[in-house]
Amino acid sequence: MSSSDAPAPDAPPTLAQVVAALDGLYPPSTAEGWDAVGLVAGDPAAPVRKVLFAVDPVTAVVDQALDWGADLLVTHHPLFLRGVSSVAATTFKGSVVHRLVTGGCALHVAHTNADAAPRGVADALADLVGITDRRPLEVSGATPGTPRTPGADGPDDARGIGRVGRLAEPTTLAGFARRVAAALPATAQGIRYSGDPDAPVTTAAVLGGSGDGYFDAVRASAADVYVTSDLRHHPASELRERAEFEARAAGTPGPAGTPFLVDTAHYASEWPWLRYAVEDLAAVLATDDLAVEARVSELVTDPWTGQIPSR
Repeated sequence: MSSSDAPAPDAPPTLAQVVAALDGLYPPSTAEGWDAVGLVAGDPAAPVRKVLFAVDPVTAVVDQALDWGADLLVTHHPLFLRGVSSVAATTFKGSVVHRLVTGGCALHVAHTNADAAPRGVADALADLVGITDRRPLEVSGATPGTPRTPGADGPDDARGIGRVGRLAEPTTLAGFARRVAAALPATAQGIRYSGDPDAPVTTAAVLGGSGDGYFDAVRASAADVYVTSDLRHHPASELRERAEFEARAAGTPGPAGTPFLVDTAHYASEWPWLRYAVEDLAAVLATDDLAVEARVSELVTDPWTGQIPSR
């Protein structure tokens, strides 16, 4: 695990104060309508000295949080994205809640509100793969009264899903895919790409997590390549067929048919944001002379554990 340099204070903030700081960075109002974000478990009056950030609220992460003595676990993915009728410890999700509560550790979720935020999931991924002069792939609009994210570039209302912009160092599709592979955490899946490996790429779009629902926005952005996760066969195949058909119809010479695709593991595309979250939470709390000890979990919570190359 990696840790911030700020030690926990003698008089720690309350959970309510830490949640307010997180909600300022990632306003719940900017989450998608289907999402489930915010405080899942915890007493707002409880003190918070240690905060662990992770992608998934899985058992191994909960074990890590409790072993470290965390007072708050912040995850990107919701524990309860869909409704349940029981949180009894006889269910696997109920057991997570019971272990956290009895261990004195709260749980908070920042999901699509963290995707859209300045220095959120999309910006962290864009930084890693070298995208400059960028803008949201799909703008969600301003949130009145939202405080500025510490260190964020651009206007305060630059919130939206994904990012698109110019590559600081143009390359080929294969070279770009290798860049993505080197920048992201290693997973069993690795990196897949679709398109001519020698085709030049100068612009790119990124979206952490499952992104084939945004193909229309990617095409409208005119990006040469799109980095996202969980690409399904039919949407990916149809996007590439359409791109190649339109390139032929336009008489485009050389390697054609953009956007090309780069497919990553879901976990890997979202994990880089956690480091920004640690830094930005510390900066917001510091404005009120508050501090916590915060860490990023480096446990790989991608569900796939192995791969056998096909012949």
